[in-house]
Amino acid sequence: MLRLAYKLMLDTRAILVAAAASFAAVPMDANALTPLSMDLAVDPDVVSAPSEHATMAPGAFERAPDEAYEPIARVTNSRARLQCVPFARNESGVELYGDASTWWRQAAGRYETAQAPSEGAVLVLRGYATSNRGHVAVVKEVVSPRLIIVDHANWLNGGEITRDVPIMDVSEAGDWSEVRVWHVPGRHWGGRTYRVQGFILNILAEARTQQASAAQATHGQAGLFSR
Repeated sequence: MLRLAYKLMLDTRAILVAAAASFAAVPMDANALTPLSMDLAVDPDVVSAPSEHATMAPGAFERAPDEAYEPIARVTNSRARLQCVPFARNESGVELYGDASTWWRQAAGRYETAQAPSEGAVLVLRGYATSNRGHVAVVKEVVSPRLIIVDHANWLNGGEITRDVPIMDVSEAGDWSEVRVWHVPGRHWGGRTYRVQGFILNILAEARTQQASAAQATHGQAGLFSR
């Protein structure tokens, strides 16, 4: 019995020695052992020297003036047969109906409103075409404190959809009370000035009130526990 165990021990040792010898005979390639993820992490474009942007003067990052903006306004659908109201409602999510001249009044108490533009808000104009008519458009981008980009319908009175239209604040106070609209067919600023009633945000006024009340209640409870 002892002889058999001794023989098995010798056989096991011989197997281990042979395996070690064969492993040592294989040429070692350090690159072959490098994980693929590490190879991919090496970026040949990364250099130790400062980047181009790191050596640029702060003035190089300043925004170009509004006059340098190149409009891409265009009619995207000339056969849409849409009025400005259903288009603005669908694009903004502001669920108001009726003539555009009534939107500002309808929004009171229902939606948050503002006198400054923000992306997604509905711009409400008063005095479009005639002093009694209104117009609504959806703010797509705020380019600068005095320049925005809107999408709207039926501005040219053909039921068309026009997108990426610049609108410039030309009010003396810079408060967005008066604007000028880019004329797409002529590719120039329109000569007429329009009065702005304001901007309607897709935020329900009731929800904002409830949030404020909840925050106030939470703050009050925190004050009680801190005493």
